[in-house]
Amino acid sequence: MEENAEQHRVPVLIVGGSLVGLSASLFLGRLGVRHMLVEKHADTSRHPRGRGNNLRTMEVFRAAGVEDLIREAASLLADNHGILQTPVLADPDAGEWLIRQIDEKGPPTGRISPSGWCVCSQNDLEPVLLKAARRNGGDLRFSTELLSFEQDADCVTALVRDRRTGQDSTVRADYLIAADGPRSPVRERLGIGQTGPGDLFHNVSITFRSTGLADVVGDRRFVVCYLTGPTAEGALLPVDNAEQWVFHAPWQPERGETLEDFTDERCVATIRAATGAPHIDVEITGKAPWHAAERVAQRYAHGRVFLAGDSAHEMSPTGAFGSNTGIQDAHNLAWKIAAVIDGSAAPALLDSYEAERLPVARATSARASARSVEHSHPGYAPAPGMTGGPKGGLLPVALGYRYPRGAVLGTDPDMPVIPAKMELTAAPGSRAPHMWLQRPGVGRRLSTLDLYERSFVVLTGAGGKDWYTAAELVAARLSIAIDAYRIGEGPEADLVPETNADWAETHGTSPQGAVLVRPDGFVAWRSPGADPDPEAALFNALASLLHRTA
Repeated sequence: MEENAEQHRVPVLIVGGSLVGLSASLFLGRLGVRHMLVEKHADTSRHPRGRGNNLRTMEVFRAAGVEDLIREAASLLADNHGILQTPVLADPDAGEWLIRQIDEKGPPTGRISPSGWCVCSQNDLEPVLLKAARRNGGDLRFSTELLSFEQDADCVTALVRDRRTGQDSTVRADYLIAADGPRSPVRERLGIGQTGPGDLFHNVSITFRSTGLADVVGDRRFVVCYLTGPTAEGALLPVDNAEQWVFHAPWQPERGETLEDFTDERCVATIRAATGAPHIDVEITGKAPWHAAERVAQRYAHGRVFLAGDSAHEMSPTGAFGSNTGIQDAHNLAWKIAAVIDGSAAPALLDSYEAERLPVARATSARASARSVEHSHPGYAPAPGMTGGPKGGLLPVALGYRYPRGAVLGTDPDMPVIPAKMELTAAPGSRAPHMWLQRPGVGRRLSTLDLYERSFVVLTGAGGKDWYTAAELVAARLSIAIDAYRIGEGPEADLVPETNADWAETHGTSPQGAVLVRPDGFVAWRSPGADPDPEAALFNALASLLHRTA
């Protein structure tokens, strides 16, 4: 490291300022953790990609206070749903809807979540996250590249360079989050290998302007349309349903095909042939190569360095699982780093990041590849007999995944990470269920999920005074924040369920029991009923979860 470089000291250094890095910055800032983010590019993404944001991702963005801003940025595609596949787009009677709505196989999404799916392209989403992250105190530096780093028992020391001025700086941080993409220099520097089949297929993403294509599409408001005509194939994605579009053209670099081979003339001809509309106007506005792959890092952590997003896992784009899994990586990691930095937890808590998120990535990657097979994604030629994983809807993958091991107590370590079907449960290791609640005398509607972000939360029945008192006592003993709520009817209730819903039944306990929910909204532990010593029970649970000695 250079001795004369400018010096910085922060608790966390984030490398990479795309969706996952910006999300990590937002989540850490919300929790009051000082941090610096460095991104070698000069600005956020300008190419419309990575557009599908699933229920769980929108829930964590809701908790971070940006859900409404994201929906505003995505308003042009608010009415777009489903996936269409057709050999001739110009024929409204040809083809079929692979998915009419985002997920038709599970329970109505309004019953299981306060949020909904959102189609927001990366170029629209990243500026929202950037602004919010800076508003929450993040030191975000674009045009700044990580040159090298070292770590020891006390900190990570990184050398970064401002690419505009050439000025080098030394950054010392307690922890480093590597959100630096699929070719992650940080992962390579650490020597962390990857598993999985590797490259799946290659595409060139072509942005173009066409006023005539809207007449061909008509009132079909899809998220993506797979075009499978005999003379040309590809995937069509609307940007504004009117003039701006994206076309993913199959690319075969293994056969010597280069990006330069995709001339404007070739792209125009391919788009016209694939849509079955030979006379529409097409103006090419941009091209970007992208590579679909299935790879998962063998480790998510090495000392004080953690991998998140594409640096940890690559997935087939079908289902939009990759970016969502990465954002949820950052959400899982942020509260744990915050707890260790403020002294609420011992550093051993951070071991649970890999224990929880690595199995999720492996299971989700297999499901993403399976979905590409099911949808016959253009350019994807799976190995004979390859199915990739279990069939099923999106909800079990997006919302139903579980942590059999990690910062949880009372789980079945042999249960599958992704259930075969969507299960509404509050078993330890699962995402806490959604219920609509009212505050007595206030009238403001809120979800149970709105209670989770900055602290552990204890839920109990309206008569659960002992658990409520225990939470106060344990918070004082451990010097941590715990919020407690009594749910039900009666003068002692803090929250009242709407439509006479039974909070205890929904949470898999009794009115005399208690549920302990982590800051990220996952159930950490629960007591099925009253306990003769609720303070001891809650203390022991939290001390174990946080790796605190008595």
